[in-house]
Amino acid sequence: MSHSQSDLNHTEPYAEGRRGFITHVLAAAIGGFVGLVPFASGLCFFLDPLIRKRKGGSGDGFVKLQITVEALELNGDPQLVKIIMDKVDAWNTYRNQPVGAVFVRRVAADKVVVFNQRCPHLGCAVDYKEKKYSCPCHTSEFDLAGARQNKIPPRGLDELEVSIRNNTEVWVKFQHFRATTPEKIPVG
Repeated sequence: MSHSQSDLNHTEPYAEGRRGFITHVLAAAIGGFVGLVPFASGLCFFLDPLIRKRKGGSGDGFVKLQITVEALELNGDPQLVKIIMDKVDAWNTYRNQPVGAVFVRRVAADKVVVFNQRCPHLGCAVDYKEKKYSCPCHTSEFDLAGARQNKIPPRGLDELEVSIRNNTEVWVKFQHFRATTPEKIPVG
């Protein structure tokens, strides 16, 4: 065997080992890249509820009520109006769902007062009768201005922010507040 023949035999395994290593590295890199696409898609799916913006209403937190200023009698009895908006859980949006109710009362030509229907005592639905709001659960009572009339509820009815738009539309910043506390603490 000549010297050059033996050199050839010694370099072939080295070249095959190097080619094999490069092949394995390229296969791992391509496999990692191909696996990254479904991993990133799955990660986006599971993180979506954390990064998605909640929608419903006008984008500024106000919801249009299904009643107009003209439909409300000046200094008349309050009207109970359901709040209809999109309800969103972790991955689903339920369109046009009832999420609560409010009492709406016109107190001036261009001023409307809105109270959340939930009693601040324990969260029961308040009724309006005989010129006052009353809770059927534990006999909490409130006057037309929403002030408590006995010591049962910790505070008056929760008044909500109102916006009159286009001279007739009543928009309200609907929210619930924690029951049993003297302070108005927003929930949710």
